[in-house]
Amino acid sequence: MPAETVSVTGWGRTAPTTARLIRPRTYEEAVTAVRDSGARGSIPRGLGRAYGDAAQNAGGAVLDMTGLDQIHAIDVAGGSVLCDAGVSLHHLMEALLPLGWFVPVTPGTRYVTVGGAIGADIHGKNHHVSGSFSRHVVSLELLTADGTVRTVRPGTDLFDATAGGMGLTGVILTATLRLQPVATTLMSVDTERATDLDDLMARLTATDHRYRYSVAWIDLLARGTATGRAVLTRGDHAPLAALPARARSAPLTFRPARLPAAPAYVPEGLLTRRTVGLFNELWYRRAPRARRGELQRLSAFFHPLDGVPHWNRVYGRGGFVQYQFVVGHGREETLRRIVGRIARRRCPSFLAVLKRFGDADPGWLSFPVPGWTLALDIPANLPGLGAFLDELDAEVAAAGGRVYLAKDSRLRPDLLAAMYPRLDDFRALRAELDPRGVFVSDLARRLTL
Repeated sequence: MPAETVSVTGWGRTAPTTARLIRPRTYEEAVTAVRDSGARGSIPRGLGRAYGDAAQNAGGAVLDMTGLDQIHAIDVAGGSVLCDAGVSLHHLMEALLPLGWFVPVTPGTRYVTVGGAIGADIHGKNHHVSGSFSRHVVSLELLTADGTVRTVRPGTDLFDATAGGMGLTGVILTATLRLQPVATTLMSVDTERATDLDDLMARLTATDHRYRYSVAWIDLLARGTATGRAVLTRGDHAPLAALPARARSAPLTFRPARLPAAPAYVPEGLLTRRTVGLFNELWYRRAPRARRGELQRLSAFFHPLDGVPHWNRVYGRGGFVQYQFVVGHGREETLRRIVGRIARRRCPSFLAVLKRFGDADPGWLSFPVPGWTLALDIPANLPGLGAFLDELDAEVAAAGGRVYLAKDSRLRPDLLAAMYPRLDDFRALRAELDPRGVFVSDLARRLTL
């Protein structure tokens, strides 16, 4: 099986490292790749949408699993699908939506693989209703360090370590998923403006239960009485009766719009406080004060950035840091304090979202816990950024919160145990399952996972 030496980075394009890239095309080739990993081990990788260093392995092997991308069976009556772990959510949508089914959970991009979705235990706009991705996994086939393939089901320690385990328990080969029924590929969307953070949290708390999907874009450059002002967008899959007559003949058509890719070279300093501040002002002002029942394409509602290939290039060669944390209900003052600090620091973030999480998921390293989660992007070359985020990490940990490992690229290992109480269980299971350290990543080395 051929391998090439390449520079590998996450979607944030920070801290690239060099590894041997191996592309197995069969399960047998995957087994061989694991057994021949070498002294620096290996880590599975999907479509590279983890923002940090979770799918990198300096000096070792990276297993590109996108060659295993077959959909094996769809149960149209029962609403489930059996597929390879290298299948993307985009491919699943193309196959499932014409049959009246949708993936149960999707993040802000459909260009992630099923294996990556389980390994990061991704969440979406519907966590308060549906939980994270692993909650909808019926079973999976896992290639472990000894070269054996195990069937793993929910309710077992191995499943709970694998869901959110960032690929460190083994290589997911296949998965069976439960699906969400839909009647159309349009969304019925309500949009409204919130004047500040308290107004936003009050609206989310009072009415989120009415919606399957809910998210708020938040202006983190607004200060004073406007601190935390936001545009709140919520909705559900539109029923057939909501469609105009001309659209009812083909209600399950799925044709996402696609714009030209971002250029390979973008001048440094494009995203400044001034330019992002102007964008945020325009975005907030153009949003309706209150609009109900607008029909939107599914792709526009869930994945607006997917319409611009390689949009991460707009941050320039220095890349960007995606920072996401969660704090529990009752810790709203911590959220207010952090939003205020970010606003005063004038961090130029135009991709900032606030959501409410529902019940925690069983994965030992799964990110969501009941409470408030804020995600924001920041150019990596912002002066003093590392020290500032270290301070936020400490504040999050002190409040019993955590940061999302699938987006992390710089967390200090001493805070990890406070954020993830099942960390020792995860390490113990890894030591038993993989005593030679076959599965390892830059993230795992940095955080001593």
